Formats: sequence, structure tokens, C-alpha cells
Amino acid sequence: MVKRDKKLKKDISKKLFEEAKRYIPGGVDSPVRAYKAVGVEPLFIEKAKGSKIYDVDGNEYIDYVMSWGPLILGHAHPEIIKAVRVVLNKGTSFGAPTEMETEAAKLIVQAFPSIELVRFVNSGTEAVMSAIRLARAYTKRDKIIKFEGCYHGHADSLLVKAGSGAATLGIPTSPGVTENVTQDTIVLSYNNIEEFEKTMEKIGEEIACVIVEPIAGNMGVIPPEAGFLKLLRKITGRFKTILIFDEVISGFRVCYGGAQTLYNIIPDLTCLGKIIGGGFPVGAYGGKKEIMEYIAPLGPVYQAGTLSGNPIAMTACLETLKILSRQEIYKFLEAKASILDKGFKKNAKELGIKIFHTRVGSMLSVFFTDKEVYDYKTAMTCNTDNYAVYFKEMLKQGVYLAPSQFEAMFLSGSHTMEDIEKTLSANRCALKNI
Repeated sequence: MVKRDKKLKKDISKKLFEEAKRYIPGGVDSPVRAYKAVGVEPLFIEKAKGSKIYDVDGNEYIDYVMSWGPLILGHAHPEIIKAVRVVLNKGTSFGAPTEMETEAAKLIVQAFPSIELVRFVNSGTEAVMSAIRLARAYTKRDKIIKFEGCYHGHADSLLVKAGSGAATLGIPTSPGVTENVTQDTIVLSYNNIEEFEKTMEKIGEEIACVIVEPIAGNMGVIPPEAGFLKLLRKITGRFKTILIFDEVISGFRVCYGGAQTLYNIIPDLTCLGKIIGGGFPVGAYGGKKEIMEYIAPLGPVYQAGTLSGNPIAMTACLETLKILSRQEIYKFLEAKASILDKGFKKNAKELGIKIFHTRVGSMLSVFFTDKEVYDYKTAMTCNTDNYAVYFKEMLKQGVYLAPSQFEAMFLSGSHTMEDIEKTLSANRCALKNI
């Protein structure tokens, strides 16, 4: 890793950002990439390999963003690159079935205990949107329940927040989303068993589906408390409500069969994305055969996509899942993540910094707070100014983190012990500047 000066070179990134703002809203194609939460301008990336990412100014970083989670094998994995190059010479998109779709679907069905049939789409947002439509059609109900702080993509009906107190009907959190669209979305507190139970007792027969990130990864990494997922499964079953696990982040990340295998909970539908694309845009949703057969052409629920199941993405998906199916990588990831987590805690304790760390498998978070963080409201009380300082100091030390305290750190199979040691050294230096 390149030794750091006190100040990073950012001249080319700065110039490119100014140019981008002339043609792209805010200069970025996804809001968090603008780095506003940490008060600096974004880096423009030129290339990446393994655990490293390189910006246009020649700076090298150990990457813990990993394209926001998909790159569990690391950047530019040779087996995936080789397979994609072969398929590229045959064509990029056919708009027709290919054998690769079936082979990839077969591996997903084998890996996930809840999935009997699976449909490929182009993003996690599309997977969630389609799964909810399917749940509403199957149950012939309109209302849905989501949990505060769980992100399920930018579909209109899910861009809502909770009101004060207990459950409220959804209120739009983005202009352009109407109250009519969100009025059937009920937002409850993540990990609040009592609130969920009371709500279902009151209106359970009106609820088409309950959708949840079994491991919350969009308010920082927040695991489910004991009994939370089990209760969701029990009560939704009693009211014949569809339970949807949004495993776009956790699927194939925390273990081969996702969070549902880790916690031994079988949902009715599962949404996948990120890792199954191997670095390409892919989403999928699947579940019980009797529910999935409601999708056209077998049933009345319409869903289609021009590039769904395209050969490039399916090749990357298939190669990624083949490697992961060996399951050797998960022991490696657990060992490295454990060392990193323990090292972070040790540094903070020795330096007297109030920090709360969370980890599930190879997903980690750092919260600048003296409280335990197990829900959205507590997460929102954390010290974002301290995180901004921490982010900038880690960047100076050559460690690339998410530019938000409320995103996860991701390890990959390409991270080495040398990377871990350098990261812990950088962490100690950064904490000293808080």
C-alpha cells in the first residue's frame, strides 16, 4: 500500500466531479456516492483488483465497500472475468432463454431452503417490487408492513417513514411519492416484538405481506434480536400473511443459504441481488411453488424485463455461485472479520473512545455512540460528525470505507491478513484524531 502524505491527491477527482455535475444530477448516479454525509468530494475510481481500489489520482485503498456488498470474491476475480470474456464473444443480450439461467436458478434453489422457484430481474429494487405485487395478488390483500430503517429499494410504496409512537400509515419521505401510494404501507420498529404482535392482532387479516431485512444492513449492520424473526414467522403464518425476507445484502453473504439458513427461519418469499450478480446488475425473487406459480405466464401477475437473465449477468452469477458453493470462503471470511472486529473494539477501549461495533459474518459496522444500537431510532442518535472525521482519517491511511455511518463494511475473499493488520493500524491512528 502506498505510504500516505498528510493530504491525499485529489486534483483529477475534483476536476471530474465538477464536470459530472454539469451533466448528471449532483454529479452521481446514486446519492450516497456524493459523500455529503462526510463533508468531502467523492473519489473517482479508475480500477480495482482483489481487495484494492485505485482512484484516478493514483491513490490506492484497501476497499471495504466492495461495490456496496456484491464483491464477496473481491474485485475482478479471474474466474469470473475469464467466463464473462468467453460469453461476450457470443453476444451480450438475446431476450430469449439460455441454459445459464436454468443452471444459476438451480444453484439458488439448492442453496435456499425456502425457494422452490426463482425469477431473475435486474436489481434488488425490482425484486422487492415484484415480490410485493405477487404477495398482494396471492393474498388478495392490499396492506403491507415494513420496518423502520430497513431499505428495500426505491419503489414508491416503500419510501415511507414511521410516525411518532406505535404503528402509523406510511408518510412519503420523497417528493414525487404520493400519500395514496404509501397509505397501505405500515411502518413498525425493527426488533420491536411487542409492537408487531399488537399490530397483527389488530389488523393481521388485512396484511398481504411483511417484508424485513433479516439482518438490517442499511442503518448500519443491526442483527435481529433473539426471537424477533421467529415471531414474525409464527404470526404471519397464523394470519396467512406472506413473510418476505429481503436478502439482497445478506443472501450468500452471511452464509451460503443466507440469513434464513443462519437463523433457521423459512420465509414465504425471498429477494436476492448484489452477490448473485458477481459485479453485474442482477436481482431475483423466489419462494414457494404455489405462490411463484401466480407469476405470468403461469398465473395472472405480470412481471417482465428486457435484460432479465441476460447472458453476461447470468454467467457472472453462475461462476460466483459455483465458487461460493464450495463454502470454504465462509470460514475464511468469519476468521478475518472476527479479527477485525476484536481489533476495532480493543483500539477503542484502549483509547477511551465511545464506540459500538456490530458484526454478522463478514458484515460490520461502527457506531459512534455509548449506546447499544439495535433499532433505527437509536442508530440515528449516533455522532455523525465523529464518523465524518473517522472516514477522512481512514482515507488518509489508505482505507476506503462507506461515506456514511449507516452503511456496512464488507470483507471479501481477497482481503489478506496484511490488509487486516494495516486496517487496524489505520483505525488506531484515526481514532486518535476523534
